[in-house]
Amino acid sequence: MPFENPLALAALLSVVPLIIIYMLRPKPAVLSIPSLMFVLKLERERKRVYASLTKIIRDPLFLIQLLMLILLSIAAAGYYYNSEEPLSGEHTVIILDTSASMQTDSRFEDAVKIADGYVSKKNSIILASDTPLLALEREDASAAHDIFKKVKSGAGTADLSAAITTGMRYLSTEGGRIIVVSDFTNYKGDDPVASKNLAESYGIEVNFIKVGKPADNIGIINGWIEATDGEYGYTGVIKNYMDHNESVKIETGRGTSGNASKSFSLEIPAGGTNQFTLGNLGPGITTVRLDVEDGLPVDNKAYISIPETSSQRILYVTDNGKLPSKTALSLLPNSNLTVSKSVPAELDNYTLVVLAQKETPIGNSSVERIESYVRNGGNAVFIASGALVPEKTEVDLLKILPVKPLRLEEDENGIGVEEVLKSSITKDIRSEEISVRKYLNATERTDSTTLVKLKNGVPVLSYWQTGKGTVFYMGLSDELGENSWNNFHNLPEYPVFWIKLVQWLGGTGDISEYNLNTGTLNSLSKTEEIRTPSKTFTSNRILFDEAGIYELSGKKIAVNLYNDRESNTTVDASELTERAVAEDGPKLVKEDSYTAKNDITHYLIGIMFLLILLEILIVRQRGEL
Repeated sequence: MPFENPLALAALLSVVPLIIIYMLRPKPAVLSIPSLMFVLKLERERKRVYASLTKIIRDPLFLIQLLMLILLSIAAAGYYYNSEEPLSGEHTVIILDTSASMQTDSRFEDAVKIADGYVSKKNSIILASDTPLLALEREDASAAHDIFKKVKSGAGTADLSAAITTGMRYLSTEGGRIIVVSDFTNYKGDDPVASKNLAESYGIEVNFIKVGKPADNIGIINGWIEATDGEYGYTGVIKNYMDHNESVKIETGRGTSGNASKSFSLEIPAGGTNQFTLGNLGPGITTVRLDVEDGLPVDNKAYISIPETSSQRILYVTDNGKLPSKTALSLLPNSNLTVSKSVPAELDNYTLVVLAQKETPIGNSSVERIESYVRNGGNAVFIASGALVPEKTEVDLLKILPVKPLRLEEDENGIGVEEVLKSSITKDIRSEEISVRKYLNATERTDSTTLVKLKNGVPVLSYWQTGKGTVFYMGLSDELGENSWNNFHNLPEYPVFWIKLVQWLGGTGDISEYNLNTGTLNSLSKTEEIRTPSKTFTSNRILFDEAGIYELSGKKIAVNLYNDRESNTTVDASELTERAVAEDGPKLVKEDSYTAKNDITHYLIGIMFLLILLEILIVRQRGEL
């Protein structure tokens, strides 16, 4: 039955008490009468019962109340009916390409005007970039016009296929049409024509509207930073998309404004590339600008971010003077290493404390100083050893470690390790070459983060926040000789690991984290304020879809286009649009209508309201009100 709640029909039994109430009469008195009179009286009573039933049926109040009870029962049961409705074209999904190539000449402005002309009664707007962005959902024409007044082009690459698929989801029930406005010169993901055909097979009309004409361009299509002898250098690649050679003037300057501090010229062949190098880059932002006039300005600038670095003051506490970790830390550039056999009374002068005790346990007094140091913003690294087993470790120390030590264990065949969370610290570690024969069995603590585990699940690289600082657990002990626990310290990337760990704990990180390409999507560890080249907002997720300088987590991040295909403004894209038109025509339409579920509860409520008014009028007319 077409009821949402059929059990509610039991309320129809309320009709029975209504009938009984109307039929109740005073109980007759018992009298002694002759037999003939009794028979005649019985006949009169029978006729009176029939008369009462007739009177009840003819009583408008009874009929009204009976109808109200029936309607209430049906409404409670949730009656509905199904109907086949034709797919509607009232809902329009407008997909607007906001990729970097749309900044060529007036392409984006033209696209916005065209898109604004397709606004209908109900509208959804999707901005096509590296990830489709829903800017408007099922709103009227006025709301759509307002969006088109505010929208801006980005510097990513449009995934048109994903945008069409997203639009299909919004039209899957009632149907409609999709309008795609783009230059179609470049796209990521699947072929948009294939997605168009798929949407049309479901009865959704899809139209491709092409904007823009081929234009001349010269742009910076690649760039990378390398460190040599403690100094950073930059290499940039410039491409000429024109049909003749060009001599390009290159200006470099400090800061985001890029006021020229020096300049030079570079000859770029027709349709070819040439590269240049900049050396001895100082901390902060360096801007490279091409002094050219072409169709696409976004690739005429490149931004370089070098993090500010300060001297690292490292305290290394150990009872063993010959350890690979000590050697690696002593070779760090721009650092000052102090070695001690115990934890000194004053730690505030150090940016990092490394605890590498192999046999001597760390006493409670030392633990108190370390904990206070970390809570006030310091960083501590504990290297696993026999001194950290529970029977030798003070309770206070166990509380500040990001793992809970259990016992020492061995495996003669060796256990492998696996990276469980991507990090700049472990980026270049060849985990498949590490074999662990002895380890400190431990479990993760709540709120700790593990980067690397043994294959049996034991954490070996873990950290957590304590106050304002960080405690890092290094489960790969670096003991040498016959008692060595593993072979990690014998691998060439071992010193690099310590360099990256010290940089990460010091807040600098790897240079690649400060220089990204547009289209990069990052998740942050917490919600924080993010400043982009055009706006400021708060989030825990960021898509770098503009070229320029971003500020977040105390870092200045340079984001550049560096995309040969987006910079190629000479592409006509006629092939794609012609193919889309050529493949138009009769297709297998899955449906031309949809089953609508029509609820009549609101109609029943309206009828009930009218019946109540009618009942009041009747009672008042009888003088009973």
